[in-house]
Amino acid sequence: MKRALLALIAAFALAAPAQADTPWTLVRAYPHDPTAFTEGLFYLDGALYESTGLEGRSDIRKVDLKTGRILQRRVIDGRYFGEGIVNWKDRLISLTWRHRQGFVWNLADFTPLSDFRYEGEGWGMTQDGRAVIMSDGSAQLRFLDPEILAEQRRITVSWNGRAVDRLNELEWVRGEIWANIWYDSRIARIDPATGAVIDWIDIAPLLKEAGVSDSEAVANGIAYDAATDRVFVTGKNWPRLFEIRVAR
Repeated sequence: MKRALLALIAAFALAAPAQADTPWTLVRAYPHDPTAFTEGLFYLDGALYESTGLEGRSDIRKVDLKTGRILQRRVIDGRYFGEGIVNWKDRLISLTWRHRQGFVWNLADFTPLSDFRYEGEGWGMTQDGRAVIMSDGSAQLRFLDPEILAEQRRITVSWNGRAVDRLNELEWVRGEIWANIWYDSRIARIDPATGAVIDWIDIAPLLKEAGVSDSEAVANGIAYDAATDRVFVTGKNWPRLFEIRVAR
């Protein structure tokens, strides 16, 4: 399990932003399963898709946005710690943490289709319409061929020339990659061409709104509804999911 102690050892303080963080406002809150150790999240065709972690408790699920009710669920083999997910055409792709093992599922009913291997750890996923983008807990993002899931290239994410590591859950938003940072309340807005952080979105006030105090209940989970320009965020074991309006 990812432990706070490991984070304290590995973490370093990021340089203070040279400008104010990107402003945002809270639109509304929705119910969220407080037992969900959220690792991946995306929005598609009116529903949320979510993956959860922890050995023996990992799953992928389709969730009703308004009620938080689980509409469909697939339990992951208990050997694995589930991580990020992404949709590609009629498939759902999922990662595991340290087993170097990914899975491909039928998006409609979560039946297994195939699996694939990768080096290192699996953390977050998103896609830009051309490639699947994957984080591994470092400062690097991998771009994968979405059909064969082979790595094509990498970028290193940086802020003011300094690498930004612990990149976690990812989302493609308005031509940018947005990334949760493990054990940080800020979301990085990343230029996909260069890896440079454009700015930060600090959602620290939502931890209080969510009513969480456990050190492991960190912000993690970003979903974007491109049709209506809605952004949804949540965290591990948060009882709420929030819709926020982020300035352009």
